[in-house]
Amino acid sequence: MSYGLISFLGLIAAAVGWSVVVFNRLVRHRNQMANAFAQIDVQLKRRHDLVPNLVNTARGYLQHERQTLESVTLARQRASDAREAAAGARGKTELIEALDRAEAGLTSALGKLSLIVEAYPELKADQTITRLSEELTSTENRIGFSRQAFNDAVNAYNDAIGQFPDSLVATGCGFSPAGHLRSTQHAAERAPVRVQLT
Repeated sequence: MSYGLISFLGLIAAAVGWSVVVFNRLVRHRNQMANAFAQIDVQLKRRHDLVPNLVNTARGYLQHERQTLESVTLARQRASDAREAAAGARGKTELIEALDRAEAGLTSALGKLSLIVEAYPELKADQTITRLSEELTSTENRIGFSRQAFNDAVNAYNDAIGQFPDSLVATGCGFSPAGHLRSTQHAAERAPVRVQLT
């Protein structure tokens, strides 16, 4: 065997070894992202499970607010369907964006229901409504933490598949960028609080 052939085979073995190491690292990042989504999925499911209880409790008080209750129920169903579609998608951007839109719609519908609850003292005083509202608030906080963990995992994954030379393996093996989950808060809730001194 010639020295050139041995060198060539050595280079091939090194390239294959490097590709295997990179591939395994990319799979680990993808799995971490999937695990982070599983955590947010649990919280979103909890949120979706609380909504029907809240609507059913409020229904007895709000017969004339049927349209609001129906919009909450419909928004909840859309969000639940989008969550299930995104759960198996490994961060597929279009499904994550659809989940974002559906969750924003549910947040908006719940905000309208919350305003109505505030307008009815007897409903606001109901212990079941109070407990469900507190559970929903607690769940929203958990969703925020889970969303941050998911987005951090997405960043690490997207960085790993986008950096050269690892991007060569990522492209060749079908790794594609993942989408981020956006906050479901309304723009007004994210805006700075205005303080006016008299």
